[in-house]
Amino acid sequence: MTKKPVELSPEQADALELLRSGENVFLTGGAGSGKSFLIRQFMRELDPKAIPILASTGAAAVLLGGRTFHSFFGLGIMEGGPDSTYQRASKDNKLMARLRKVEGVIIDEISMIPGQALMIAEALSQKARESSLPWGGMRIIAVGDFAQLPPVTQNGPRDWCFLNPVWQQTGFQSVMLSHNQRVSDNLFLDVLSDVRHGLVTERVRDFLNEHLRDHDQDDPGTRLFPRKADADDFNQKKLSEINEEEVTIDSIYFGSEKHVDILMKSAPVPVKLVLKLGCRVMFLQNDPQKRWVNGTRGVVTDIAADEITIKKDGGREVTADKVSFALQDAEGNVMAQVIQFPLTLAYATTIHKSQGATLDDLWCNLSRLWEPGQAYVALSRLKSAQGLHLIGWNPRSIIVDPKVLEFYKKLEARSSEAGV
Repeated sequence: MTKKPVELSPEQADALELLRSGENVFLTGGAGSGKSFLIRQFMRELDPKAIPILASTGAAAVLLGGRTFHSFFGLGIMEGGPDSTYQRASKDNKLMARLRKVEGVIIDEISMIPGQALMIAEALSQKARESSLPWGGMRIIAVGDFAQLPPVTQNGPRDWCFLNPVWQQTGFQSVMLSHNQRVSDNLFLDVLSDVRHGLVTERVRDFLNEHLRDHDQDDPGTRLFPRKADADDFNQKKLSEINEEEVTIDSIYFGSEKHVDILMKSAPVPVKLVLKLGCRVMFLQNDPQKRWVNGTRGVVTDIAADEITIKKDGGREVTADKVSFALQDAEGNVMAQVIQFPLTLAYATTIHKSQGATLDDLWCNLSRLWEPGQAYVALSRLKSAQGLHLIGWNPRSIIVDPKVLEFYKKLEARSSEAGV
């Protein structure tokens, strides 16, 4: 019997037992509840060839060291709609062999996978495995929070995958992590819960109003913007204010031109990393030696050809080496690699890119958001409400899709009935 890691909370330990059970599992819970941590624990016991982890986007796949859901199931960009996609993919012998070979898959950030993509993937799995069982008998572990970022839907209503009949047919055993591992302040937890449910309650209004500030451009906290261009502009502005020489570190790419081109778009690191002594940076991944996590910030104190020294906020100096970020094809072969320091300027990032990161303090304007879950993702990055500086907010920016609320109500009701 594998020894349980000591860091697990009781509800995480129960969830890990369910993951080990061989059932189809939907692992969910709010931001900071430890979903990713739990999956990392579970994956230590797995053969990644037998149960690969699939990401919802190219950028997430590069960070995970995995493949995308769309590439693994041969969906491409689904041109021509579901029928054409199925017809095209079902003639791909390599895909059919791949779907026969695996025991199952882990789908990360399931909220961003459209229902149609899930439906075609299941039909292809049944065909490949010559079985009418759900997914042809393949095991499915879905991980994510539908109250965070939604699937990209071209037009019409949002194509949430839990609305597709395939979701019911999969027969998920659902487990909801309810304990926030990131935040211990009860009022902040209540506010986050209200925002997650799209409720602008009196305590939400009071809380957000209390955190309104005039924008202090010199405060070191990270700015979260809804749009990438705004984040890039702010980073460049702050870098230009430092009276030190710019150091440009080119990312080094390996692979075919086509795949390098894709990697340039999806890797978390820029084509050229431009830094100065004294500039603020943020780490983009968890360090295997646990010296930093995704979202740790600090100030650059030394730049050498093969290492950068960073004084972590409230911590010690650490030295970062270059790392490799890889793009894999559907079979799991590395098609392109980029070598670069796992760093980015920390003055600003997008709400979308901040998902998964933990921040000590941030500045954000919640006045003009348009996606369900955006306000919740932004606020839930924080460990403590003390770190929140709001430049503005608007009740219309606190959005949740009613279908998501209904889905979670049913899930919670079933959990109560089962005595979970």
